[in-house]
Order: sequence, then structure tokens, then C-alpha cells
Amino acid sequence: MRHACTGEFRRPPVDWESPRYADPADVDAELRRVFDVCASCRLCESLCDSFPRLFDLIDTSETGELASVDSDSLKSVVDACTLCDICYPVCPYVPPHEYAIDFPNLMVRYRALEHAKGNVGLVERQLARIDRNGRLLGAVAPIANWASSRDNRICRTMVEKVAGIHRDAAVPRFESDPLSRRNTSDSPSVAPNAPAAGRKVVIYNNCFVEYNEPQIGLAARAVLAKNGIEATFVYPGCCGMPAMERGDLESVRKLARTAAGELCAWIDKGYDIVTLIPSCSFMVKNTWPLYFPDEPDIMRLSEATFDVCEYLVAVERTDGLAEGLAPLDGGVALHVACHARAQNIGPKAAVMLRLIPDIDVLVMERCSGHGGTWGMMKENFETGMEVGTDLITQTAESGRRYLSSECPLAGEQIVQGLERFPDGSLPASRSWHPIELLAMSYGVTPAP
Repeated sequence: MRHACTGEFRRPPVDWESPRYADPADVDAELRRVFDVCASCRLCESLCDSFPRLFDLIDTSETGELASVDSDSLKSVVDACTLCDICYPVCPYVPPHEYAIDFPNLMVRYRALEHAKGNVGLVERQLARIDRNGRLLGAVAPIANWASSRDNRICRTMVEKVAGIHRDAAVPRFESDPLSRRNTSDSPSVAPNAPAAGRKVVIYNNCFVEYNEPQIGLAARAVLAKNGIEATFVYPGCCGMPAMERGDLESVRKLARTAAGELCAWIDKGYDIVTLIPSCSFMVKNTWPLYFPDEPDIMRLSEATFDVCEYLVAVERTDGLAEGLAPLDGGVALHVACHARAQNIGPKAAVMLRLIPDIDVLVMERCSGHGGTWGMMKENFETGMEVGTDLITQTAESGRRYLSSECPLAGEQIVQGLERFPDGSLPASRSWHPIELLAMSYGVTPAP
């Protein structure tokens, strides 16, 4: 990843297996070193809730300096970080600067220490077991979806008490038929004469697409087939982002090794690897190489992986896309997800959507305030909605027909915010992944 300020890739690997990494005194010293630099800069104050919390701790302390803030209070700063990584590309003090600031990976280090000390709660650990949860809840999808509905106040009140998930937070619905089982069902014909004919792609399903919104994967396959590209769904398991959020780095390594081993076999057969959600592509392309640089398959996979919007833009520039894109009336308010921005590849979703004739795209680069399971929790839900206020307001005032986000959870957060907006919202009652809008434009999936 090239840094926005330095233009260089100098993010050093994380030596998370060294004795110093989980040494409490060393972690506290590094927190204070980094937080002191952040307090003198404050460039990131508007990015998330971590920085305002830090600056408030300092400004209201006895001396107005970090030295008078006790170490236990610093945990609140870490707890507010969603690992969106958006502070890293804008920080002027990242490597090769002598300060060598890496705020997101310092937050991971603190959580790894907490994990090693056994301070990660049972509910948090269970929420991170994405594949088990997806399989179990998918098997009883109608019941699970009924129980998790916001209209089911009795069940949601119980869930809030037991699991800590806010009763008003929208939670994902589950599908009984995971995407990886749909390789042969209603598979579209691959256009033999399209400009990109002959390409082959493995769609590495993000866990959310696998268990919750398979229609995103189906739309991607349809668009690729229209362009002569053979696509196969493969799901070797979650990328490990939920485990990393809780500091469980050994679990992340196991997941990364499993995925890399399976997907590299497809690379050997001439397939490109495409991901559908920026959080997953960020893990594969950016995070895994930092934490597991000595794993050849992981490093190889990181070089062969593309975000779906990034991939189609590259296809358009090298081969050209198939004809047949039709206008989508009403315009699009496009939220560029944080993990897409953190990859520093440019707003590829916007570039892709602007291939649609006469399209009016408003690009929005503010935080939604969701942050994965973080934004669903009782202690964070209202904070997350407040963080997302600017984005929600911009969406409501955009006048566009379609709301689109590369991150489905961020899109859902915006929709929830629009429900609270006093003067109504977009005509659309949901958020669309950009690839779904491209599929609509091609006419390969039905328009709403």
C-alpha cells in the first residue's frame, strides 16, 4: 500500500511473536509515546471517536498533559477504535518518519495483550466465531431472522441483556443457502465474444456475503459473465477481521493459512482472486502480509487479489467492458468504505459506476460509524450513529435515488440514520453494493 503523504510502502511487518509485543510495560510505553504525538498533531480528530476520547482525557487531566492521565483510562481510546485504518494513510508521521506511528496496529497490540491476559469476554469471543455462527443461524434462518428483527421487542430486549447488542441496532439477516453452494444454481452463460473473454476469476466470498447477502456475489458473477469472465464462488473461511478486532492473532494466522492454501491452488490454475467487500480485501492485501510476512502463500495471495470494483476498472482499461450498460435514473449517493480508502487504490467504486451512461454519482468519504460488530453493541450504538451524522445528513440531502456502499454494514447504518432524519430520506429503502447497480445497468438482475 502506498502512503498518501510519502508515496512509499514502508509499513514494517508486525513482530507480534516477540516477547516485547505482549509485555505490559512496553505496551504502555508505546501507547504513551504514540498518544503524545497524536495529541500534538490532532489531524485525525474528526475521523472516529478514538481521537476525541484521547484529547478529552488529556485536556481535562490535572496538568493538561498525557503524563497526568492514568494508564487504565487509555483503554477507552482503544475500545473506540474500529480498525478502519483510515488514520494511517493521512498520518504525517508513519514510517519512514522517525516517529514511526502506526495507530491501528498499536490498537491491535493492546487488544492482543488483553487477549493474552484473558480479558476478552465470553460474548466477544463467541461473536468472533463467524463461520460457526453463520452455519448455525443459517440452518434456522427464518427463526433467527424473526428473533433478530427490530420489531420483535421482546427478543431484542433479551438479546441486549445477554449479548450486549443494542435493541435498536439493525443486525444482518441470514440466508439458509450460503453463496458457496450456488456455483451451479442459475449460473449465467459466459459471453464468448466479450472483450475480456478467456479470463477466469475466483470470487473469495466475504463471510457477510456468504451467509447474509449472497445477492452481492450473484450480481458480481452475472456482471463478470456478461463480460466473458468465468467466475467460481470459493469460501475457505472468514478472513479473520473479527478475530483481529479482539486481539486473537493466532486465530487470524490459522484462517489466513487455510484461505491462502486453498486460493493459491486456484491461482496455479490461472484464476484471478476477487473479493467483494473492502474489509476482506484489506485483510488479504494489507493486513496478512504485515503479520505473516514469512508465509509464501499468504504473500503470493496478497499480490493476486483484487477488490471487485478495482478488478472491473482494470478490465475496462486493459480489455474493455461489454456493451449494454443502460442509464440508471435518479443518481447515486456513493459511500466509499473506509477499508477501500485505506487501501489507497483510489475510489474505484466511483470510477466503475461512472462507466454507466449519464450517471450522476455523488462520492461521500465520511465514516458511517458502524465498524462491524462494534457499532451494534449497546455501549457503542448511539456513539456510532453520532459519528455517522455528517454522512447520513449528506446522503439525505443528496437528492439521489440510490444509496450505495461497498460495505453492506455501513450501508445499513446509513439507512438507519435516514430513518431518524426529520425530513425523510432517499426514495430507496436500502443500500446497494456498487456491483449490484452495475448488474442493474446491464439488465442482468432486476431493477427495484
